[in-house]
Amino acid sequence: MALNGFLEFFQREKTFRPKKRFTQGTIRYSLHKQANASLQSGINLKEVVKLPAGENMNDWLAVHVVDFFNRINLIYGTISEYCNETTCPTMSGGAKYEYLWADGETYKKPIQLPAPRYIELLMDWVENQINNETLFPVSTDVPFPKTFPSLCKKILTRLFRVFVHVYIHHFDRIFSIGAEAHVNTCYKHFYYFVTEFDLMSAKELEPLAVMTSQMCKD
Repeated sequence: MALNGFLEFFQREKTFRPKKRFTQGTIRYSLHKQANASLQSGINLKEVVKLPAGENMNDWLAVHVVDFFNRINLIYGTISEYCNETTCPTMSGGAKYEYLWADGETYKKPIQLPAPRYIELLMDWVENQINNETLFPVSTDVPFPKTFPSLCKKILTRLFRVFVHVYIHHFDRIFSIGAEAHVNTCYKHFYYFVTEFDLMSAKELEPLAVMTSQMCKD
């Protein structure tokens, strides 16, 4: 599998939301660099996602949630001008799958929204979670909350829906700019990570199951 140019592509600044960055000198910054170095070296993605010996699982989760948030932001940013209320009146993945938005605060009951509005709210919600130092502690002096793994599951499950929408409704645009290899590698990395740590149910992964079975034969 060729990873040439993968990280260079995802260092671009054209994201749908500003990138979340790690503070130099922190454990998470070191893990982020370690994970990126492994990707750049071309190590098999199934191996890349495994928890390094002696490292804290919650730190490893935090690093990947933030990295996937940044990368999926960029992927959506490349097609966002083609995703509007006319072309995408619902947040769907083909005729069989549709996602309703609820956040328990502003939207207490699930509501149908156009895809761009749904994704905007989703990215705002994720950004708020990872910027909340009570939920995503910055200092090692502050413990992770007991709910941290379940929060990460919820974030990753919702971010996956952006993959579903982009692959099913906008992959022609990804292909036209020559980014399909990078997006596919990002998806495989995401898929291997969530399956390695059982972070998503088979039901949630179902919309891309056929594609995944072909893409992840290795």
